[in-house]
Amino acid sequence: MALMIGTVQIEPPVLLAPMAGVTDLPFRLLCREQGCGGAVTEMVSAKAIFYRNKNSDALMRILPEERPAAIQLFGSEPPLMRAMTEKVCREQDCDWVDFNMGCPVPKVVNNHEGSALMRELALAQEILQEMVKGASKPVTVKIRKGFNDDEVNAVEIAKRAEAAGVAAIAVHGRTREQFYSGKADWDIIRQVKEAVSIPVIGNGDIWTAEDAQRMKEETGCDGVMVARGAQGNPWLFREIAAALEGKEIPARPSRQEIYEMILRHMQMQLEWKGEYIGIREMRKHIAWYTAGLPHSTSLRARINQTESFEAMEKLLAETLLV
Repeated sequence: MALMIGTVQIEPPVLLAPMAGVTDLPFRLLCREQGCGGAVTEMVSAKAIFYRNKNSDALMRILPEERPAAIQLFGSEPPLMRAMTEKVCREQDCDWVDFNMGCPVPKVVNNHEGSALMRELALAQEILQEMVKGASKPVTVKIRKGFNDDEVNAVEIAKRAEAAGVAAIAVHGRTREQFYSGKADWDIIRQVKEAVSIPVIGNGDIWTAEDAQRMKEETGCDGVMVARGAQGNPWLFREIAAALEGKEIPARPSRQEIYEMILRHMQMQLEWKGEYIGIREMRKHIAWYTAGLPHSTSLRARINQTESFEAMEKLLAETLLV
């Protein structure tokens, strides 16, 4: 049942995907409590670590109660990637190091990083080889289907990653050109699984426990990775965990549960980032938590004008506890 990343056991075999501006420490903890088997941090620039950027320290902080967890690095220079992987393994409390070859954001791609490396196979393989050499912990990689529909090369990249000594590979079934639009191609995940012997983690369009179960059945993947489906929905992990174990899927959260989860999330954000930043970052989370509920549109508009925990708590109670 467990997913093995080197000697690291992920049970249940469901991971929280790295998402910039979303999968910070408070959110990872909440997902872990709800049954997530492991998580990956927001992506961290290898150059930023090298230049001792203080923001990188906060991004890489992992608490014992959220482990097993990985730090995700991005970059494009093999010697630097090796040195920073070695440094991260030595200095941070992570269980493995993940390499980002999936980020579609233009400023990352234009710098020959993230999913741009899907077009530079020899360089990508060299980076992974160097990271593995520098690592005292397992190294994994997250890729996409390809750069665009004319360059679908996930299978070739997976083979090169395996040859480089990577412990597992996560495959997002969309191209870079798609960003997050359209439908994820799960068949490419199956093709990668059939092409390599290392564990393969499927990612893309997992919105329900049934989706996760179906992805495992259709692709043969060793584990699943949830991204946008977890936004405002940490309960999805308890549902997936139950489904994968053949147990009854728990009921969806009540409005009371949603209210309590938002308050807890907000308290953690404020402790972690202070009230000014914490409140502002919670606005998008609250929009996700309450999407589809009655009066959610007007609630979002009012939340965006709210500046304090007390005012936010009062507004949420008026909307959710009626």
